[in-house]
Amino acid sequence: MTTKPMKKRAEPSESAKARILAAAEPVFAEWGFDAATVRKISEAAGVPVALINYHFGSKEGLYRAIFETRAPTIMDQRIAGLRLARAEPDLDRRIDLVVKALIYPMFSLRGESPSADFGRIIVREMSDPQSEARGIFRDMFDPVADMLTAAIAECFPDWTVKEVHWAYHTMLGAMTILMTDNGRMARLSNGEVQSDNWEEAALHMCAILVAGLKHRDRSQTRGV
Repeated sequence: MTTKPMKKRAEPSESAKARILAAAEPVFAEWGFDAATVRKISEAAGVPVALINYHFGSKEGLYRAIFETRAPTIMDQRIAGLRLARAEPDLDRRIDLVVKALIYPMFSLRGESPSADFGRIIVREMSDPQSEARGIFRDMFDPVADMLTAAIAECFPDWTVKEVHWAYHTMLGAMTILMTDNGRMARLSNGEVQSDNWEEAALHMCAILVAGLKHRDRSQTRGV
């Protein structure tokens, strides 16, 4: 007589942990780190506050856990994009691929749920005065940011370090504006522009950024 192997049951604590993570994303996306309370998250997850502290130690621990869960996918996509770019020997064409490696992984978040919430969390964290103290971007995003700035420098070998970093952060700023659009573009364009169409948004953004990089007037910044 043989016995059928018993299916492993999911531990209740594991289920609760996943539920907390899923519930926390829209709360942090809507309220930001400071205004999102553990109580709001516990109510959304249907768990006691104590269980959040048990699994994550604190609100910041939960916040960081969201990034630890979500950020690797974006970083992997950017690294894959940079590998593709570096395989292109023509530097004029390579910069197109470098810009796409920066923009497309972020813009694609707008078209996915619950990833759209994580996109809003990232943008909030980028503009939060306490972001540097938390160190999330330093730990999880800066290594790939270094790869991106190095890739830009390879495409424009005569640029100074300052020019490379001004270019990179200008692109981040433009990306952030579109990532945070809540309908103003549609209103100003009488409905012609819908920023929620992330593929169209990425296409226009990349075209504009690449043109700006290629035709940059360095006469005022080369020696600054």
